Amino acid sequence: MIPFKPKKKFGQNFLNDENLCSKIASYVNPTNCKSLIEVGPGLGFLTKKLLDINIDEKNFIEIDKDCIDYLQKSIPEISTSIINDDFLKINLKSFKAPLIIVGNFPYNISNQILFKIYENRSIVQSMVGMFQFEVAERICSKAGSKKYGILSVLIQAYFDVEMKIKIKPKSFYPSPKVDSAVIKIVKNCERLDCDEGLFKKIVKTTFNLRRKKIRNSLKTLNYSKIKFDSPIFDKRPEELGVLDFINLTNLLNNENI
Repeated sequence: MIPFKPKKKFGQNFLNDENLCSKIASYVNPTNCKSLIEVGPGLGFLTKKLLDINIDEKNFIEIDKDCIDYLQKSIPEISTSIINDDFLKINLKSFKAPLIIVGNFPYNISNQILFKIYENRSIVQSMVGMFQFEVAERICSKAGSKKYGILSVLIQAYFDVEMKIKIKPKSFYPSPKVDSAVIKIVKNCERLDCDEGLFKKIVKTTFNLRRKKIRNSLKTLNYSKIKFDSPIFDKRPEELGVLDFINLTNLLNNENI
């Protein structure tokens, strides 16, 4: 039974399927991690399953005070580990690193959560998260797919990604109008073999003009010294894998953009 009305402003769709929560917790591997952060524990269905995970430190970041009151009563052992704050505003560097981030993420900020993980890639070892199915597809999609985009490339550049399970609306209260999916990402490298700032700039520039060929989308950059003699310039961004974007970055960097 839900003790209070879910709040739309927080994007609350409470996960209330215990078997599913057990399965999600089984995807969490704390190897090489010192801290686990659950984003939006809500009513604690998943939280209870995370308690058995052996890791140095666990923290539960919850923005809703009603949820916090409920958690403190229903799972008193985590009372001192609950942080009443907005995950997007939290300084992740204040926790023991490396981190693993887990959560049934609010769908209205899921992209922002992924960008926060990307920006903190030096300390985030892995993530197990619930997303709207279409967002999960986007993150896991490969070059050549229409769903492949900026976040696909940026996340896959540093993390191996895997869609673990697709979930129907009935596992939540209130039931969302879309399917959901859990994805897992695990760090695969510390640094790219290129100028990482330029890499991000090129990825964003080209996908913001995704219908154009690379040579045309790069007109917004200073390319006066570039020789467009490589076949890569005749492709569109959705045709380029992560390694292709790394090669493109090095090619442009050598021309001193």
